Amino acid sequence: MTELDIPDLPNPPDFIKQPERPKLLQILGPGLITGASDDDPSGIATYSQIGAQFGYSMGWVMLFSWPLMCAIQEISARIGRVTGRGLAGNMKKHYPMWVVTSIVPLLLVANIINIGADLGAMGAALKLLIGGPALLYSALFGLVTVLLEVFSRYSRYVSVLKWLTLSLFAYVGVAFVVDLPWATIGQNLIIPRIRLDASYITAVVAILGTTISPYLFFWQAEEEVEEVRERLRAKPLERAPEQASAEFKRIRIDTYVGMALSNAVALFIILTTAATLNAHGITDIQTSSQAAEALRPIAGPFAFFIFALGIIGTGLLALPVLAGSSAYAVGEAFGWHVGLARKAKRAKAFYATLSVATLIGIALDFSPIDPIKALFWSAVINGVVAVPVMVLMMHLSSHRAAMGDFQLHAGLKIVGWLATAVMAAAAIGLFATWGG
Repeated sequence: MTELDIPDLPNPPDFIKQPERPKLLQILGPGLITGASDDDPSGIATYSQIGAQFGYSMGWVMLFSWPLMCAIQEISARIGRVTGRGLAGNMKKHYPMWVVTSIVPLLLVANIINIGADLGAMGAALKLLIGGPALLYSALFGLVTVLLEVFSRYSRYVSVLKWLTLSLFAYVGVAFVVDLPWATIGQNLIIPRIRLDASYITAVVAILGTTISPYLFFWQAEEEVEEVRERLRAKPLERAPEQASAEFKRIRIDTYVGMALSNAVALFIILTTAATLNAHGITDIQTSSQAAEALRPIAGPFAFFIFALGIIGTGLLALPVLAGSSAYAVGEAFGWHVGLARKAKRAKAFYATLSVATLIGIALDFSPIDPIKALFWSAVINGVVAVPVMVLMMHLSSHRAAMGDFQLHAGLKIVGWLATAVMAAAAIGLFATWGG
């Protein structure tokens, strides 16, 4: 057993006792937070642009992508729960080191750009609400996030993240403030009108790249490892196979609910901007704060307020996931102690990576770098990284050396490979429509 395999266990009074038949809120955890963090301010900007440009015609992509998201996120969670290691740790154990050192730096770069874009959007949203310096707000949001991640107890912090998922319902509320043509929406969801022009393909690629992102894979796998460290008598399933049935059921419910929430909220953002911005001829939206500001004269101050407030809430949820997934991947690649459940003095390099990633994200907002172009390149990098990571995940989860007796069953394997093929096609489509 290596040093990494020995969990940094809290004192017995700190354990979280799990009831024999946990309620839904107790079951929901890594999957819920992962799904909710997918609707970060950058994602809101993407969905707003889609709704403004294409109206109701793109909603079908959210239905299509849901089972694909569920499958690939469940697979990542299973890998973490079975092995007691995250994705980077498993890659390091089962593949040549150059595989890890090729993927992790790209993930880190894409995440840092996303952090900067999300912080910028949060600062701009708060400025819209109360006035003042947007850059200062962005920096404060970043610093507060770092302090909470480093110094707050893991179980309490996870509870905060769970409650922050409620901020997503702001976008459901906004949708019901405006007048939506439900018959037209239903028709577009069931019978999509697919176009083969460059702008439409690029939009589909943008949605898939936003909803199925590598940082989500790394985060959910690692959070399953954290759950093992925090829960009484919980062990990696390779050492406690009797726990498998209950744990796989929990993971499935948690993941499916989390991904359903993620895609439902994304769909409501598309519908809201379609009914307001697109209907009034506003089709060029680049940021989430632009979408909020454009809503004010059309949908009224209440819709504007809720939309802008949602940007801040979702950002507070997404920032620790982006920074945390970066630190997990880098830490496991270098063999460090990793984990938000560890005290700062026991995982100095891990928390330093997390902090530096966030601080660089803050610095990007003060630099002359165009945030829209930076976010585009982040999407490109994510698209490039997602496919090989998914291929490795599918191989790991079907490989006896990694998963023992808990290799994927046929149904999950089929949908997982389908998701991988779809993302490969999306990456090809991105480069095929480059500059289109």
